Amino acid sequence: MRTLLPSGRLLSFGLISLLLAAFPIAASAQVDVATYHNDISRTGQNLNESILTPANVNSASFGLLFNLTVDSDIDAQPLVISGLTINGAMHNVLYAVTENDSVYAFDSDTGILLWKASALLPGEKAGSTKPLACNQINPTIGITATPVIDRNSGAHGAIYLVATSENSAGTYFQRLHALDLTTGAELFNGPATIQGQYPGNGPNSVGGFLTFNPEIVAERSGLLLVNGIIYMGFTSHCDNQPYNGWFFGYSESTLTQTAILNLTPNGTEGAIWMAGAAPASDGTNIYLLDANGTFDTTLTASGFPSLGDYGNAFLKIAPNGTVADYFAMDDTVIQSEKDRDFGSGGVLLLPQQTDLKGNKWNLAVGAGKDGNIYIVNQANLGKFSPTSNRIYQQVQRVLGSGMWAMPAYFNGNLYFGPQLGNMLQFTLTNAKLSNKAASLTPTVFEFPGTIPSVSANGSTNGIVWAVEHTIPSILHAYNAASVATELYNSNQAAGNRDHFGKASHFGVPTIVNGKVYVGSTNSVAVFGLLDAKTK
Repeated sequence: MRTLLPSGRLLSFGLISLLLAAFPIAASAQVDVATYHNDISRTGQNLNESILTPANVNSASFGLLFNLTVDSDIDAQPLVISGLTINGAMHNVLYAVTENDSVYAFDSDTGILLWKASALLPGEKAGSTKPLACNQINPTIGITATPVIDRNSGAHGAIYLVATSENSAGTYFQRLHALDLTTGAELFNGPATIQGQYPGNGPNSVGGFLTFNPEIVAERSGLLLVNGIIYMGFTSHCDNQPYNGWFFGYSESTLTQTAILNLTPNGTEGAIWMAGAAPASDGTNIYLLDANGTFDTTLTASGFPSLGDYGNAFLKIAPNGTVADYFAMDDTVIQSEKDRDFGSGGVLLLPQQTDLKGNKWNLAVGAGKDGNIYIVNQANLGKFSPTSNRIYQQVQRVLGSGMWAMPAYFNGNLYFGPQLGNMLQFTLTNAKLSNKAASLTPTVFEFPGTIPSVSANGSTNGIVWAVEHTIPSILHAYNAASVATELYNSNQAAGNRDHFGKASHFGVPTIVNGKVYVGSTNSVAVFGLLDAKTK
Protein backbone atom coordinates (compact mmCIF):
# COMPACT_ATOMS: atom_id res chain seq x y z
CA MET A 1 0.00 0.00 0.00
CA ARG A 2 1.28 3.47 -0.87
CA THR A 3 0.41 6.65 0.98
CA LEU A 4 0.77 9.99 -0.79
CA LEU A 5 1.13 12.95 1.53
CA PRO A 6 0.46 16.56 0.55
CA SER A 7 3.53 18.48 -0.57
CA GLY A 8 2.71 21.34 1.77
CA ARG A 9 3.14 19.37 4.98
CA LEU A 10 5.66 21.10 7.27
CA LEU A 11 8.16 19.52 9.63
CA SER A 12 7.62 19.92 13.35
CA PHE A 13 10.59 22.09 14.21
CA GLY A 14 10.66 25.85 14.36
CA LEU A 15 13.89 27.13 12.90
CA ILE A 16 13.82 25.47 9.48
CA SER A 17 12.12 28.30 7.63
CA LEU A 18 14.47 30.85 9.20
CA LEU A 19 17.52 28.84 8.22
CA LEU A 20 16.40 28.27 4.66
CA ALA A 21 15.28 31.82 4.02
CA ALA A 22 18.83 33.01 4.51
CA PHE A 23 20.49 30.44 2.27
CA PRO A 24 18.11 29.11 -0.41
CA ILE A 25 19.48 26.69 -2.99
CA ALA A 26 18.19 27.13 -6.51
CA ALA A 27 16.21 24.09 -7.61
CA SER A 28 17.65 24.56 -11.09
CA ALA A 29 21.12 23.39 -9.99
CA GLN A 30 21.27 20.10 -11.87
CA VAL A 31 23.53 18.05 -9.62
CA ASP A 32 22.33 14.52 -8.85
CA VAL A 33 23.55 11.75 -6.58
CA ALA A 34 21.56 8.93 -8.15
CA THR A 35 23.63 5.89 -7.15
CA TYR A 36 25.86 4.56 -4.41
CA HIS A 37 29.11 6.55 -3.99
CA ASN A 38 28.08 8.97 -6.76
CA ASP A 39 29.01 7.03 -9.91
CA ILE A 40 29.33 3.49 -11.25
CA SER A 41 33.10 3.64 -10.73
CA ARG A 42 32.20 4.14 -7.01
CA THR A 43 34.69 7.00 -6.57
CA GLY A 44 32.54 8.76 -3.98
CA GLN A 45 33.31 12.18 -5.45
CA ASN A 46 31.01 15.05 -6.38
CA LEU A 47 33.11 17.42 -8.51
CA ASN A 48 30.29 19.97 -8.92
CA GLU A 49 30.11 21.33 -5.38
CA SER A 50 30.55 25.10 -5.57
CA ILE A 51 29.01 26.10 -2.22
CA LEU A 52 30.96 24.17 0.43
CA THR A 53 34.68 24.99 0.58
CA PRO A 54 37.54 24.49 3.05
CA ALA A 55 37.14 28.18 3.91
CA ASN A 56 33.51 27.98 5.07
CA VAL A 57 33.24 24.43 6.44
CA ASN A 58 33.94 25.16 10.09
CA SER A 59 31.88 25.18 13.25
CA ALA A 60 31.30 28.95 13.04
CA SER A 61 29.57 28.87 9.67
CA PHE A 62 28.60 25.23 9.07
CA GLY A 63 26.53 22.81 11.10
CA LEU A 64 23.35 20.77 11.56
CA LEU A 65 20.34 22.46 9.98
CA PHE A 66 17.63 19.93 10.80
CA ASN A 67 16.72 16.24 11.01
CA LEU A 68 14.17 14.60 8.73
CA THR A 69 12.35 12.03 10.85
CA VAL A 70 11.63 8.59 9.38
CA ASP A 71 10.03 5.42 10.74
CA SER A 72 13.05 3.12 11.15
CA ASP A 73 16.78 2.68 10.53
CA ILE A 74 18.33 4.04 7.35
CA ASP A 75 21.14 1.70 6.27
CA ALA A 76 21.26 2.91 2.66
CA GLN A 77 22.98 6.04 1.39
CA PRO A 78 20.53 8.95 0.85
CA LEU A 79 20.17 9.93 -2.82
CA VAL A 80 19.36 13.35 -4.31
CA ILE A 81 17.79 14.33 -7.63
CA SER A 82 17.90 18.04 -8.50
CA GLY A 83 15.39 20.14 -10.40
CA LEU A 84 12.48 17.68 -10.35
CA THR A 85 8.92 18.91 -10.85
CA ILE A 86 6.43 17.51 -8.32
CA ASN A 87 2.85 18.80 -8.03
CA GLY A 88 3.68 21.69 -10.34
CA ALA A 89 6.67 22.96 -8.36
CA MET A 90 10.38 22.37 -8.89
CA HIS A 91 12.32 20.70 -6.08
CA ASN A 92 15.66 19.25 -5.27
CA VAL A 93 14.53 15.89 -3.87
CA LEU A 94 16.11 13.71 -1.20
CA TYR A 95 15.19 10.01 -1.29
CA ALA A 96 15.62 7.84 1.81
CA VAL A 97 14.63 4.22 2.46
CA THR A 98 14.18 2.43 5.78
CA GLU A 99 14.22 -1.01 7.34
CA ASN A 100 10.46 -0.65 7.78
CA ASP A 101 10.14 -0.95 3.97
CA SER A 102 9.31 2.75 3.63
CA VAL A 103 10.45 5.15 0.91
CA TYR A 104 10.54 8.89 1.56
CA ALA A 105 10.84 11.82 -0.84
CA PHE A 106 11.71 15.11 0.89
CA ASP A 107 12.47 18.52 -0.53
CA SER A 108 16.19 18.36 0.20
CA ASP A 109 16.45 22.10 0.94
CA THR A 110 13.31 22.80 2.98
CA GLY A 111 12.72 19.36 4.51
CA ILE A 112 9.08 19.29 3.37
CA LEU A 113 7.79 15.75 2.89
CA LEU A 114 6.69 15.38 -0.74
CA TRP A 115 5.53 11.77 -0.57
CA LYS A 116 5.95 8.55 1.36
CA ALA A 117 5.43 5.05 -0.06
CA SER A 118 5.53 1.53 1.33
CA ALA A 119 7.15 -1.44 -0.39
CA LEU A 120 4.88 -3.82 1.53
CA LEU A 121 2.03 -5.67 -0.13
CA PRO A 122 -1.32 -6.00 1.72
CA GLY A 123 -1.04 -8.20 4.82
CA GLU A 124 2.76 -7.99 4.95
CA LYS A 125 5.29 -6.49 7.33
CA ALA A 126 9.01 -5.91 7.19
CA GLY A 127 10.92 -9.12 7.82
CA SER A 128 11.59 -10.09 11.42
CA THR A 129 15.18 -10.91 12.39
CA LYS A 130 14.18 -12.86 15.51
CA PRO A 131 13.89 -16.32 13.89
CA LEU A 132 17.49 -15.99 12.68
CA ALA A 133 18.82 -14.67 16.00
CA CYS A 134 20.64 -12.00 14.05
CA ASN A 135 21.48 -8.45 15.14
CA GLN A 136 23.34 -7.29 12.02
CA ILE A 137 20.15 -5.77 10.64
CA ASN A 138 17.82 -5.38 13.59
CA PRO A 139 15.01 -5.55 14.70
CA THR A 140 13.44 -5.68 11.23
CA ILE A 141 14.89 -6.21 7.78
CA GLY A 142 13.26 -4.20 5.04
CA ILE A 143 15.17 -2.02 2.58
CA THR A 144 18.86 -2.26 3.42
CA ALA A 145 20.72 -1.61 0.16
CA THR A 146 21.22 1.76 -1.49
CA PRO A 147 18.70 2.11 -4.34
CA VAL A 148 19.56 3.42 -7.79
CA ILE A 149 17.72 6.14 -9.72
CA ASP A 150 17.20 6.66 -13.44
CA ARG A 151 15.59 10.04 -13.98
CA ASN A 152 14.84 9.07 -17.62
CA SER A 153 12.95 5.87 -16.79
CA GLY A 154 9.17 5.96 -17.15
CA ALA A 155 7.27 9.21 -17.44
CA HIS A 156 9.00 11.04 -14.57
CA GLY A 157 12.02 8.93 -13.63
CA ALA A 158 12.19 5.89 -11.35
CA ILE A 159 13.87 4.79 -8.14
CA TYR A 160 14.73 1.06 -8.00
CA LEU A 161 15.04 -0.77 -4.69
CA VAL A 162 14.99 -4.26 -3.19
CA ALA A 163 12.71 -4.87 -0.20
CA THR A 164 12.44 -7.81 2.20
CA SER A 165 8.97 -8.59 3.56
CA GLU A 166 7.08 -11.28 5.45
CA ASN A 167 3.42 -12.28 5.18
CA SER A 168 1.10 -13.50 7.94
CA ALA A 169 2.10 -17.11 7.29
CA GLY A 170 5.77 -16.29 7.92
CA THR A 171 6.76 -16.58 4.26
CA TYR A 172 9.57 -14.24 3.22
CA PHE A 173 9.93 -12.34 -0.04
CA GLN A 174 12.68 -10.38 -1.76
CA ARG A 175 11.21 -8.03 -4.37
CA LEU A 176 12.52 -5.49 -6.85
CA HIS A 177 10.44 -2.31 -6.94
CA ALA A 178 10.45 0.57 -9.41
CA LEU A 179 8.72 3.67 -8.06
CA ASP A 180 7.83 6.87 -9.89
CA LEU A 181 10.13 9.66 -8.66
CA THR A 182 7.29 12.17 -8.41
CA THR A 183 4.56 10.11 -6.74
CA GLY A 184 5.98 6.86 -5.35
CA ALA A 185 3.60 4.87 -7.52
CA GLU A 186 4.69 1.37 -8.58
CA LEU A 187 5.87 1.17 -12.21
CA PHE A 188 6.22 -1.50 -14.91
CA ASN A 189 3.64 -3.84 -13.32
CA GLY A 190 5.95 -4.25 -10.35
CA PRO A 191 7.11 -5.34 -7.97
CA ALA A 192 9.01 -8.36 -9.29
CA THR A 193 9.65 -11.27 -6.96
CA ILE A 194 13.31 -12.24 -6.98
CA GLN A 195 13.66 -15.96 -7.43
CA GLY A 196 15.56 -18.58 -9.38
CA GLN A 197 17.50 -21.82 -9.56
CA TYR A 198 21.12 -22.49 -10.48
CA PRO A 199 22.80 -25.81 -11.32
CA GLY A 200 25.04 -27.17 -8.57
CA ASN A 201 25.53 -29.96 -6.06
CA GLY A 202 26.47 -28.04 -2.92
CA PRO A 203 24.85 -28.58 0.52
CA ASN A 204 21.97 -26.30 -0.45
CA SER A 205 21.15 -28.24 -3.62
CA VAL A 206 18.27 -30.60 -4.39
CA GLY A 207 18.33 -32.71 -7.52
CA GLY A 208 21.33 -30.89 -8.94
CA PHE A 209 19.97 -27.37 -8.43
CA LEU A 210 20.21 -24.63 -5.81
CA THR A 211 17.08 -22.59 -5.17
CA PHE A 212 17.21 -18.99 -4.01
CA ASN A 213 15.82 -18.80 -0.45
CA PRO A 214 14.59 -15.26 0.37
CA GLU A 215 14.37 -15.97 4.10
CA ILE A 216 18.06 -16.57 4.82
CA VAL A 217 19.58 -13.83 2.66
CA ALA A 218 19.96 -10.05 2.82
CA GLU A 219 20.45 -7.56 0.02
CA ARG A 220 23.02 -5.27 1.66
CA SER A 221 25.21 -4.29 -1.31
CA GLY A 222 23.87 -1.34 -3.27
CA LEU A 223 22.17 -1.67 -6.65
CA LEU A 224 23.95 -1.09 -9.96
CA LEU A 225 22.24 0.20 -13.10
CA VAL A 226 24.12 -0.19 -16.37
CA ASN A 227 22.80 -0.43 -19.94
CA GLY A 228 19.21 -0.83 -18.84
CA ILE A 229 19.87 -3.66 -16.36
CA ILE A 230 19.58 -3.51 -12.56
CA TYR A 231 22.21 -5.73 -10.91
CA MET A 232 22.10 -6.89 -7.29
CA GLY A 233 23.98 -9.26 -5.00
CA PHE A 234 22.84 -11.16 -1.91
CA THR A 235 24.65 -12.06 1.26
CA SER A 236 23.76 -14.35 4.13
CA HIS A 237 21.90 -13.01 7.11
CA CYS A 238 24.38 -13.55 9.98
CA ASP A 239 26.15 -16.54 8.39
CA ASN A 240 23.25 -18.92 8.95
CA GLN A 241 24.39 -22.11 7.19
CA PRO A 242 24.22 -23.37 4.58
CA TYR A 243 24.14 -20.33 2.32
CA ASN A 244 25.57 -19.10 -0.98
CA GLY A 245 26.25 -15.81 -2.70
CA TRP A 246 23.67 -14.94 -5.38
CA PHE A 247 23.91 -12.34 -8.16
CA PHE A 248 21.01 -11.24 -10.38
CA GLY A 249 20.23 -8.92 -13.26
CA TYR A 250 16.76 -7.52 -14.02
CA SER A 251 15.56 -5.32 -16.86
CA GLU A 252 14.82 -1.81 -15.62
CA SER A 253 11.90 -1.40 -18.04
CA THR A 254 10.16 -4.78 -17.67
CA LEU A 255 11.50 -6.04 -14.29
CA THR A 256 12.16 -9.42 -15.90
CA GLN A 257 15.22 -11.44 -14.98
CA THR A 258 18.17 -11.16 -17.38
CA ALA A 259 21.00 -12.83 -15.42
CA ILE A 260 21.49 -15.24 -12.53
CA LEU A 261 24.72 -16.47 -10.98
CA ASN A 262 25.54 -18.48 -7.89
CA LEU A 263 29.12 -17.90 -6.77
CA THR A 264 29.58 -21.22 -4.91
CA PRO A 265 27.21 -23.70 -6.59
CA ASN A 266 29.21 -26.74 -5.52
CA GLY A 267 30.29 -25.35 -2.17
CA THR A 268 29.08 -22.90 0.44
CA GLU A 269 29.23 -19.25 1.49
CA GLY A 270 30.67 -16.66 -0.93
CA ALA A 271 28.33 -13.86 0.15
CA ILE A 272 28.11 -10.50 -1.64
CA TRP A 273 27.90 -7.77 1.00
CA MET A 274 30.92 -5.42 0.61
CA ALA A 275 30.00 -3.26 3.64
CA GLY A 276 27.00 -2.01 1.66
CA ALA A 277 29.05 -0.95 -1.37
CA ALA A 278 27.46 -1.47 -4.77
CA PRO A 279 29.17 -3.41 -7.55
CA ALA A 280 31.23 -1.18 -9.86
CA SER A 281 31.11 -1.13 -13.66
CA ASP A 282 33.26 0.02 -16.58
CA GLY A 283 30.06 0.60 -18.53
CA THR A 284 29.83 -3.03 -19.65
CA ASN A 285 31.26 -5.47 -17.13
CA ILE A 286 30.56 -5.65 -13.40
CA TYR A 287 33.23 -5.79 -10.68
CA LEU A 288 32.71 -6.97 -7.12
CA LEU A 289 34.45 -8.58 -4.16
CA ASP A 290 33.13 -11.92 -2.94
CA ALA A 291 33.28 -12.86 0.74
CA ASN A 292 34.87 -15.95 2.30
CA GLY A 293 33.68 -19.25 0.88
CA THR A 294 34.55 -22.28 -1.20
CA PHE A 295 37.21 -21.70 -3.86
CA ASP A 296 38.26 -24.50 -6.21
CA THR A 297 42.05 -24.57 -6.33
CA THR A 298 41.84 -27.12 -9.16
CA LEU A 299 41.64 -25.02 -12.30
CA THR A 300 40.45 -25.55 -15.85
CA ALA A 301 42.84 -25.21 -18.78
CA SER A 302 41.86 -21.55 -19.03
CA GLY A 303 42.59 -20.94 -15.35
CA PHE A 304 39.06 -20.86 -13.91
CA PRO A 305 37.88 -22.85 -10.85
CA SER A 306 36.93 -26.30 -12.10
CA LEU A 307 33.61 -26.45 -10.23
CA GLY A 308 32.69 -22.79 -10.60
CA ASP A 309 33.21 -21.87 -6.93
CA TYR A 310 34.57 -18.33 -6.49
CA GLY A 311 34.58 -17.74 -2.73
CA ASN A 312 36.80 -14.90 -1.53
CA ALA A 313 37.57 -13.60 -5.03
CA PHE A 314 37.78 -10.32 -6.94
CA LEU A 315 35.30 -10.87 -9.80
CA LYS A 316 34.65 -9.44 -13.23
CA ILE A 317 31.17 -10.46 -14.37
CA ALA A 318 29.83 -10.14 -17.90
CA PRO A 319 26.40 -8.56 -18.50
CA ASN A 320 24.80 -12.00 -18.92
CA GLY A 321 25.92 -13.05 -15.43
CA THR A 322 28.89 -15.25 -16.34
CA VAL A 323 32.30 -14.81 -14.73
CA ALA A 324 34.57 -13.16 -17.32
CA ASP A 325 37.69 -12.98 -15.15
CA TYR A 326 38.76 -13.12 -11.52
CA PHE A 327 41.59 -12.81 -9.02
CA ALA A 328 42.01 -14.96 -5.91
CA MET A 329 44.82 -14.57 -3.37
CA ASP A 330 47.44 -17.32 -3.17
CA ASP A 331 46.31 -17.99 0.42
CA THR A 332 42.60 -17.58 -0.26
CA VAL A 333 41.64 -20.96 1.24
CA ILE A 334 43.35 -20.10 4.53
CA GLN A 335 41.80 -16.64 4.48
CA SER A 336 38.32 -18.13 4.08
CA GLU A 337 38.89 -20.65 6.85
CA LYS A 338 39.79 -17.77 9.18
CA ASP A 339 36.76 -15.68 8.09
CA ARG A 340 39.02 -13.02 6.57
CA ASP A 341 36.65 -11.80 3.90
CA PHE A 342 38.08 -10.26 0.78
CA GLY A 343 34.50 -9.12 0.24
CA SER A 344 34.23 -7.02 3.41
CA GLY A 345 35.09 -3.99 1.26
CA GLY A 346 33.99 -2.59 -2.08
CA VAL A 347 35.56 -2.14 -5.53
CA LEU A 348 36.65 1.24 -6.88
CA LEU A 349 37.53 1.70 -10.57
CA LEU A 350 40.27 4.30 -11.02
CA PRO A 351 40.36 6.89 -13.81
CA GLN A 352 42.75 5.75 -16.52
CA GLN A 353 46.35 5.91 -15.31
CA THR A 354 49.53 6.54 -17.33
CA ASP A 355 52.86 5.00 -16.36
CA LEU A 356 56.40 6.31 -16.95
CA LYS A 357 56.53 4.72 -20.39
CA GLY A 358 53.29 6.31 -21.50
CA ASN A 359 51.27 3.10 -21.20
CA LYS A 360 47.59 3.49 -20.30
CA TRP A 361 46.09 1.37 -17.55
CA ASN A 362 42.51 0.76 -16.47
CA LEU A 363 42.79 -0.35 -12.87
CA ALA A 364 40.48 -1.52 -10.10
CA VAL A 365 41.13 -1.35 -6.36
CA GLY A 366 39.86 -3.61 -3.58
CA ALA A 367 40.72 -4.30 0.06
CA GLY A 368 39.31 -6.62 2.71
CA LYS A 369 40.03 -7.87 6.19
CA ASP A 370 43.70 -8.81 5.68
CA GLY A 371 44.91 -5.19 5.65
CA ASN A 372 46.36 -5.28 2.11
CA ILE A 373 45.44 -3.11 -0.88
CA TYR A 374 44.99 -5.04 -4.13
CA ILE A 375 45.15 -3.24 -7.50
CA VAL A 376 44.22 -5.27 -10.56
CA ASN A 377 44.34 -4.65 -14.29
CA GLN A 378 40.76 -4.64 -15.55
CA ALA A 379 41.91 -6.37 -18.75
CA ASN A 380 43.57 -9.23 -16.82
CA LEU A 381 42.67 -9.55 -13.15
CA GLY A 382 45.30 -12.20 -12.45
CA LYS A 383 43.35 -15.39 -11.63
CA PHE A 384 44.83 -17.82 -9.05
CA SER A 385 48.28 -19.17 -8.38
CA PRO A 386 49.15 -21.07 -5.18
CA THR A 387 52.62 -19.51 -5.12
CA SER A 388 52.11 -15.80 -5.83
CA ASN A 389 49.57 -13.06 -6.50
CA ARG A 390 49.95 -12.22 -10.18
CA ILE A 391 48.29 -8.84 -10.11
CA TYR A 392 49.17 -5.29 -11.12
CA GLN A 393 50.16 -4.06 -7.62
CA GLN A 394 49.80 -5.15 -4.01
CA VAL A 395 50.46 -2.82 -1.08
CA GLN A 396 50.92 -5.01 1.96
CA ARG A 397 49.86 -4.55 5.56
CA VAL A 398 48.98 -0.86 5.36
CA LEU A 399 45.33 -1.00 6.46
CA GLY A 400 45.86 -2.13 10.04
CA SER A 401 42.93 -4.19 11.29
CA GLY A 402 41.36 -4.39 7.84
CA MET A 403 38.54 -2.92 5.81
CA TRP A 404 34.83 -3.13 6.52
CA ALA A 405 34.41 -0.18 4.17
CA MET A 406 35.43 1.08 0.75
CA PRO A 407 37.77 3.89 -0.33
CA ALA A 408 37.09 7.15 -2.15
CA TYR A 409 39.10 8.80 -4.93
CA PHE A 410 39.92 12.43 -5.69
CA ASN A 411 42.60 14.21 -7.69
CA GLY A 412 45.19 11.41 -7.68
CA ASN A 413 44.48 10.32 -4.10
CA LEU A 414 42.81 7.28 -2.53
CA TYR A 415 41.28 7.57 0.94
CA PHE A 416 40.84 4.40 3.04
CA GLY A 417 39.02 4.20 6.39
CA PRO A 418 40.04 0.90 8.06
CA GLN A 419 38.52 -0.17 11.33
CA LEU A 420 40.34 0.76 14.55
CA GLY A 421 42.66 3.10 12.68
CA ASN A 422 43.14 6.53 11.15
CA MET A 423 41.72 7.33 7.73
CA LEU A 424 44.67 7.08 5.33
CA GLN A 425 45.46 9.08 2.20
CA PHE A 426 47.55 7.34 -0.49
CA THR A 427 48.80 8.97 -3.67
CA LEU A 428 48.90 7.71 -7.26
CA THR A 429 52.02 8.57 -9.27
CA ASN A 430 52.87 7.17 -12.69
CA ALA A 431 50.10 4.57 -12.35
CA LYS A 432 51.40 3.23 -9.02
CA LEU A 433 49.99 3.66 -5.53
CA SER A 434 52.31 4.90 -2.80
CA ASN A 435 53.56 2.14 -0.50
CA LYS A 436 52.68 4.11 2.59
CA ALA A 437 50.15 6.75 3.50
CA ALA A 438 51.02 10.32 2.54
CA SER A 439 48.70 11.66 5.22
CA LEU A 440 46.39 10.41 7.95
CA THR A 441 43.57 11.87 9.99
CA PRO A 442 43.94 12.80 13.65
CA THR A 443 40.78 10.73 14.21
CA VAL A 444 40.95 7.00 14.91
CA PHE A 445 37.80 5.31 13.63
CA GLU A 446 36.37 2.41 15.62
CA PHE A 447 34.51 -0.53 14.04
CA PRO A 448 33.57 -0.65 11.22
CA GLY A 449 35.91 2.16 10.18
CA THR A 450 34.51 4.74 7.77
CA ILE A 451 33.45 5.09 4.13
CA PRO A 452 34.55 8.55 2.95
CA SER A 453 32.90 10.78 0.36
CA VAL A 454 34.47 13.77 -1.40
CA SER A 455 33.11 17.14 -2.48
CA ALA A 456 35.02 19.51 -4.75
CA ASN A 457 34.61 22.12 -7.46
CA GLY A 458 36.50 20.41 -10.25
CA SER A 459 40.00 19.85 -8.90
CA THR A 460 39.73 22.61 -6.27
CA ASN A 461 38.20 22.99 -2.80
CA GLY A 462 38.35 19.26 -2.10
CA ILE A 463 36.84 18.09 1.18
CA VAL A 464 36.81 14.50 2.46
CA TRP A 465 33.74 13.71 4.56
CA ALA A 466 33.54 10.76 6.95
CA VAL A 467 31.28 9.43 9.69
CA GLU A 468 32.74 8.23 12.99
CA HIS A 469 30.53 5.49 14.43
CA THR A 470 30.51 6.51 18.06
CA ILE A 471 27.36 7.26 20.08
CA PRO A 472 26.43 9.88 19.12
CA SER A 473 28.04 9.50 15.72
CA ILE A 474 30.29 12.30 14.47
CA LEU A 475 30.46 13.85 11.01
CA HIS A 476 34.02 14.89 10.09
CA ALA A 477 35.36 17.07 7.26
CA TYR A 478 39.03 17.03 6.25
CA ASN A 479 41.07 18.94 3.69
CA ALA A 480 41.40 16.60 0.70
CA ALA A 481 44.93 17.85 -0.03
CA SER A 482 46.00 16.49 3.36
CA VAL A 483 43.55 14.72 5.64
CA ALA A 484 45.82 15.57 8.56
CA THR A 485 43.95 18.89 8.53
CA GLU A 486 40.48 18.61 10.02
CA LEU A 487 38.12 21.39 8.99
CA TYR A 488 35.08 20.49 11.06
CA ASN A 489 33.42 17.85 13.19
CA SER A 490 29.94 17.73 14.66
CA ASN A 491 31.25 17.63 18.25
CA GLN A 492 32.90 21.07 18.05
CA ALA A 493 29.95 23.41 18.52
CA ALA A 494 28.83 24.25 22.04
CA GLY A 495 25.68 22.81 23.55
CA ASN A 496 25.64 19.68 21.35
CA ARG A 497 24.33 21.91 18.56
CA ASP A 498 25.32 19.53 15.77
CA HIS A 499 24.64 16.16 17.41
CA PHE A 500 22.41 14.03 15.20
CA GLY A 501 22.16 10.60 16.85
CA LYS A 502 23.60 7.32 15.63
CA ALA A 503 24.52 6.92 11.98
CA SER A 504 23.69 3.76 10.12
CA HIS A 505 26.08 0.83 10.33
CA PHE A 506 27.95 1.45 7.06
CA GLY A 507 26.67 4.99 6.63
CA VAL A 508 27.91 7.04 3.68
CA PRO A 509 27.52 10.83 3.68
CA THR A 510 25.95 12.39 0.57
CA ILE A 511 27.18 15.87 -0.40
CA VAL A 512 25.33 17.90 -3.02
CA ASN A 513 24.08 21.47 -3.57
CA GLY A 514 25.76 22.86 -0.46
CA LYS A 515 24.41 20.29 1.97
CA VAL A 516 25.55 17.04 3.58
CA TYR A 517 23.05 14.25 4.27
CA VAL A 518 23.69 11.44 6.77
CA GLY A 519 21.29 8.57 7.45
CA SER A 520 20.71 7.55 11.07
CA THR A 521 18.59 5.17 13.11
CA ASN A 522 15.52 7.39 12.84
CA SER A 523 16.27 10.32 10.54
CA VAL A 524 18.32 11.95 7.83
CA ALA A 525 20.57 14.61 9.35
CA VAL A 526 20.98 17.64 7.09
CA PHE A 527 24.10 19.81 7.44
CA GLY A 528 24.91 23.04 5.65
CA LEU A 529 25.92 26.69 5.98
CA LEU A 530 24.30 28.43 8.94
CA ASP A 531 22.38 31.70 8.97
CA ALA A 532 24.18 34.47 10.86
CA LYS A 533 21.35 34.54 13.41
CA THR A 534 21.86 30.88 14.36
CA LYS A 535 25.67 30.65 14.53
